Amino acid sequence: MRSSQTTIKDIAARLGISPSTVSRALKDHPDIGIETKKAVRELAIQLNYKPNALAISLRNSKSNIIGVIIPEVVHYFFSTVISGIEDVAYEAGYQVMVCQSNELYQHEVKNTQALLLSRIEGLLVSVSKETRDFSHLRNLQSLNIPIVFFDRAVDEIPADRVVVDDFEGAYRIVKHMIEMGCRRIAHLGTVEDLAIGRNRLNGYLKALKDHNIPIDEKLIVRSDTMQSAQIVTKRLVYELNPPDGIFAVNDLTAIGALQTIKECKLRVPDDICVAGFGNGLYSEITDPPITTVDQNGYRMGQIAMNLLLDRLVRKDPYPYITEVLETSLIIRKSTQRPMKPQPIS
Repeated sequence: MRSSQTTIKDIAARLGISPSTVSRALKDHPDIGIETKKAVRELAIQLNYKPNALAISLRNSKSNIIGVIIPEVVHYFFSTVISGIEDVAYEAGYQVMVCQSNELYQHEVKNTQALLLSRIEGLLVSVSKETRDFSHLRNLQSLNIPIVFFDRAVDEIPADRVVVDDFEGAYRIVKHMIEMGCRRIAHLGTVEDLAIGRNRLNGYLKALKDHNIPIDEKLIVRSDTMQSAQIVTKRLVYELNPPDGIFAVNDLTAIGALQTIKECKLRVPDDICVAGFGNGLYSEITDPPITTVDQNGYRMGQIAMNLLLDRLVRKDPYPYITEVLETSLIIRKSTQRPMKPQPIS
């Protein structure tokens, strides 16, 4: 009975070449032309080929290539993480191959397949918002390819990880907004399946609770893009009892909220304070500049790459490591009200 798993012979038949040519193409043999290698690898990804020969190659030879998967390159935070990764990797003699999932699970799976065929020695990954099935990552680990999570880690996969203290960062920024007189602070959050979503929401809730401010569920909304923030904010500001502050899960969402507030002829921060998370470049050049939380992305990238290097160098097994980085509160004019702050009850 024929196995449903794709073989080298299947790829060869589809391309009209010999199985030995396919095998050598997957091993990046210098005798195989660039176009043939490209065609073989693309079809291998399309057919979800899991090559035994490649697994042996990965175990026994060095490519000096490190794979990186990020959700979106548009976020300044992730670009700073990549810079930290590259600086450490290049110093150690490694090359870095970066892929982005665009927040799509299927793209993330294809990213891992493409990186596997590129013979990566290790993977640094921040998972997409859609990712619930982690078999593609477990497959890499089964091939002895070490994984280090950064920013968005998952509990289901045992691995090293580098994260920031999202709870404390959110708590501090909401506390600051309360000190500026805000009493109805809306939270534009992300999916709670992501630890960053849960932790930033919990930091927001704890700050309200510690300052005896009632929690209004109508002020907690799933909105984590600039476009969705524009829609949500317009609805919020026209409610009978609108918010006097908005804390967004990231800076681009905060920018969408700020733009909409101004379009509604309201003032920031006089009528509504706005704060984000991430300290991206755009948060500094908005009018007014946005209060935010710095996640120290460059340092995160450095630490994540060093953890991966340790896994690649050390042969003895040792417990997985979790590094938690402190955040920094960056106060700007979007929350600095000219009025005297109200006393906290």
